[in-house]
Amino acid sequence: MFEYSKEILTKVSFDKDLFRKELLKAIKWLTADERKLLMIWCLATFQDRYGAVITQAFKQVVR
Repeated sequence: MFEYSKEILTKVSFDKDLFRKELLKAIKWLTADERKLLMIWCLATFQDRYGAVITQAFKQVVR
């Protein structure tokens, strides 16, 4: 699921709202360990464009 989530997020990265929607979905589907990996990958890959969206999404779901 982790690799699939990375693939989807890469494909929808052209649109902020769609990226956020798919990121929230991915966070809910993944295990705790996979969430950590996804957060690291997202920040490394998309921080310049979606840093605030990524941080907010992980805070929102991981409460």
